[in-house]
Amino acid sequence: MKKTIVVGITGGIAAYKALDVVSGLRKKGFNVIVIMTKNACEFVRPLTFQSISQNYVVVDTFENPKSWDVEHIALAKKADLFLVVPATANIIGKVAHGIADDMLSTTIMATKAPVVFSPAMNTNMFENPIVQDNIAALQKRGYLFIEPATGYLACGDTGKGKLPAPEVIVAYVEAFMNQKQKQDLVGKHILVTAGPTVEALDPMRYLTNHSSGKMGYAIAEVAARRGAKVTLISGPTQLACPIGVKRIAIQSAKEMYEAVLEAFETSDIVIKAAAVADYRPATLNTHKIKKTGDDLTLTLVRNPDILKALGQNKGGRILVGFAAETQNIEEYAKQKIKNKNLDFIVANSLITEGAGFGGDTNIATIIDRLGEVEHLEKMSKTALAQHILDKVVTFLK
Repeated sequence: MKKTIVVGITGGIAAYKALDVVSGLRKKGFNVIVIMTKNACEFVRPLTFQSISQNYVVVDTFENPKSWDVEHIALAKKADLFLVVPATANIIGKVAHGIADDMLSTTIMATKAPVVFSPAMNTNMFENPIVQDNIAALQKRGYLFIEPATGYLACGDTGKGKLPAPEVIVAYVEAFMNQKQKQDLVGKHILVTAGPTVEALDPMRYLTNHSSGKMGYAIAEVAARRGAKVTLISGPTQLACPIGVKRIAIQSAKEMYEAVLEAFETSDIVIKAAAVADYRPATLNTHKIKKTGDDLTLTLVRNPDILKALGQNKGGRILVGFAAETQNIEEYAKQKIKNKNLDFIVANSLITEGAGFGGDTNIATIIDRLGEVEHLEKMSKTALAQHILDKVVTFLK
């Protein structure tokens, strides 16, 4: 039986991109029902969505119903997933404060299905503390958000607030609906590391890297939905802790080493997605380093190799590593499997568009200790998290 996705379209310029989202969901075999706000109809006509979805498009709360039922309640019950794309600051604020004054907001209030918002708006609007507070409040209540992309916006600004590519949104929904039916990690304790580490030079400066933490957070979120008990040890990020996940915040590689070794004892599976600094300054200056007329030379010393330490004490645990490289990706990844005693590794390029740090997508190669190599196409980090955990399950069996 087809799963039903109710798609809410709001009044943003990105509404036209929702046409490709609806089309993509249809091609994946979902039954798609569209609800549009009146403002959304100023950007795209309902007839266009009706033609693509092959279902009647609902706009007005008070229009003549197409069947003898209370329409917003009927739609709320039909939904297996509720997707709002684009999600404007207006609809996010309404739902956060319990306002139900049109068909879309009323139906969201009535549904018990998971609700996913894909925000799209001007960067200043998205970063406004009021909007961020509303998003945080909804996340605490279990509502889900697809991170907006960074790029050139319709208003001419450049920054965060761009609607992700339609294929990214479709992949997120598909991955969510697939994993929603799985509870194959119940009873397992998964330890996930994510984000960068920060190595202080003085009270003002530090060494770090470009990791956003998105990959590790996606793994933690999907693992929790699949029934696992999840501990997330994270360096500094701007990401909200996934629902049902225990997060331990750290700064330096040494702090991560200590936290990981402590959590390792009770873990069945360890997935090391963090970008841990290999080196730290030999000396931490207690005062700010002052500029002089000479060049500055820094002496760096090795940080503990967390993954190697885990591999040496692996026992019956499943151990997964990551390899972010710029060249010889498979060769270096295979060496890492052997040197660190891994079950499998997820390798990707730092210089390939759509992979690497910061983005919402990844292009990965999964290599296991038996020599099996799986090349994956570009997909959302949530979809890749699904693949990684599927691989974990095969090793559990």
